[in-house]
This record gives sequence, structure tokens and C-alpha cells, in this order.
Amino acid sequence: MTSDGDEGLCEHPVLAVVRERLASGSRPGGRSDGHRVALSIEGGGNRGVIAGGMALALHERGMLSAFDAVYGASSGALTAAWLLSGDIATGVTAWTRPDDFARFSRLSNPLRRRPLVDLEWLIGEYYARTLGLNTAQILASAISIHPLATDVDTGLAVDLHPHIRDTASLHCALRASAALPLVAGKPVDLAGRRYLDAGVAESVPLETPLAAGATHLLVLASRKDGELPRDPLVVRRIAGAWLRRAAPAARAAFLARDTHSAEVAERLAKHSTNPDHFPAMLAVRPGPDTPRVGRMESDGSVISAGLAAGRDAMAAILDGATGSAARS
Repeated sequence: MTSDGDEGLCEHPVLAVVRERLASGSRPGGRSDGHRVALSIEGGGNRGVIAGGMALALHERGMLSAFDAVYGASSGALTAAWLLSGDIATGVTAWTRPDDFARFSRLSNPLRRRPLVDLEWLIGEYYARTLGLNTAQILASAISIHPLATDVDTGLAVDLHPHIRDTASLHCALRASAALPLVAGKPVDLAGRRYLDAGVAESVPLETPLAAGATHLLVLASRKDGELPRDPLVVRRIAGAWLRRAAPAARAAFLARDTHSAEVAERLAKHSTNPDHFPAMLAVRPGPDTPRVGRMESDGSVISAGLAAGRDAMAAILDGATGSAARS
């Protein structure tokens, strides 16, 4: 995102507004610049540790106060919660110790009448009781948290923020955002509706924050540039069959999500490289040498490398290596 020379270089509008807010001491809930700046965090199961590393870098540099809202999809919603709790280092480094949360996805879980992917244990027991996720601080934050999920009856992405009132409803919203079809059990009930994983309808929070009035959007992406999701045929068939019975309206969104993800990636690329596009959107992506971190990755060294890659990618953006754009 640079020209051949220094002339004409400018910082991307998203970073410019963030830095202006930090320099002026602007605080959430008391803005005067007329902007709404949102942070968008992609999920992807354990691959979400990459975006988690990016969020950690933002926290370490004291930049969170420049944002008005944090949107998260699937494991990105879990990262959003840890970020607003004030202790994101605990949340993201826990990812690098897969043996500690192995109960979350044990093959023997169904024998214990638990889902293969046990989100209730992960959030209610491991996060809350073992790691001490501070839900009181999240609920009191002037920066609002927006977990996304897919409505079973409409197949549309929904912002669950309006339904979060207390610790129980926050935990429920986080489970709903990450409730993978089939493997996570039944859809999650919240406020009279049923929800599945946000990735079915909106794996990268984009349309939802923009519809809510975001003027500037910083996207923490867990996929490398040019890396698009491609569900294996067997996954499409098994999950598609399950959705046909359990959530027929969401099935169409699931089958179309590869195409939708490609469209989102193209749109983000255009806005990230052209500062004249509005609304202003900047995607931070891990470098080309980042190792592949699988959705259910169990190798702690690979997960640690993903965390470091995300942290480095955000540092590069903030230090100006790739955070400028050339005006034509």
C-alpha cells in the first residue's frame, strides 16, 4: 500500500482516526469527532489465535480506547470478550496450552452426553472459573461488545448485543456465536430465538457493524491474504444434511458462505488499499509465512506460532510497514 516514493503517502484513514483520538484523549461515550470506529474480529476455531495476537498487540500499545465497539464472530467473539475484560493476555495465551482445555473437544464427550465441542464447559467452567474472565468489566465497559450469531429461523447474521444483560446472557451470547452446526450440539436459545455459529452467515463482522453506523472499521483477520475458506465436500454434505433438519433457513447461508467469504475478502482488499473508499475499512492479515493453524489445532507450538504471527502483523501495521496508502 505504498507508492514508488514518499510523495503522496498517507496513513490509512482508519489508523489516522485511531491515532487522532488517542492524541486528543478522546474517550468512549464522549466523542466529538462524529465517527463511529469499530473493531471486527474474525474467528475460525483455534485459528482465531492469530486475530487474538493482533488484539493483544492493540492492547499492549494502549489503543483500545480509540474504539467505540468490538464485533466478534465465533472464536472472534471470545477474543472480544477477553479484550474488553482487560486481561486479553490470559485469554490468548491460554490458547497455546491445548492440554489445559482438551476437555473442550474430546472425542469421548458424546459418551458423557456432552457435545463433541463443549462450549458450555469452555466458557462457563474454563474461562469463568479457571481463568477468571471478568464479565463485570465487560458489561460495564463504555466500549460495547457485539457477538454475532446466525439466526436458525432466518439464516441471517444477528448482533446479540441487545440481549446481553448479565453474566449468564453474556455467556449464552458467546456460546451462540461459536455454536458450530452438529458438533456443538443443539442451537443456543437466547431471548426466545435460536442461534448457531456466526460463521454460517457472517464469518468476518462486516455488514453488521456497517449497518449499525460504523464509519471506520479495523478488521483483525485470521486468514492470510488470498486464503479463502473451502469446506471439504464431506463437511458440506454432513453439515448440510444436519442443517436441513435442524435449521433449514440457515442451510442456504452455509452452502453459500465460500462465495460470500470471497466477496468479503475482495471488498476488504479494495478498501484497505484505497483510502478514498467509504466507509473506511482496513484489514490486518497474518504474513505469508504464518503456519497453518487448523480449526481444531492441538499442537501447542503451531498455535504459539500463530499467536506470534498475529502480534507481528499488527505491529507491522502500527509501525507503518504496511499501514500507509497511496492517494492517486
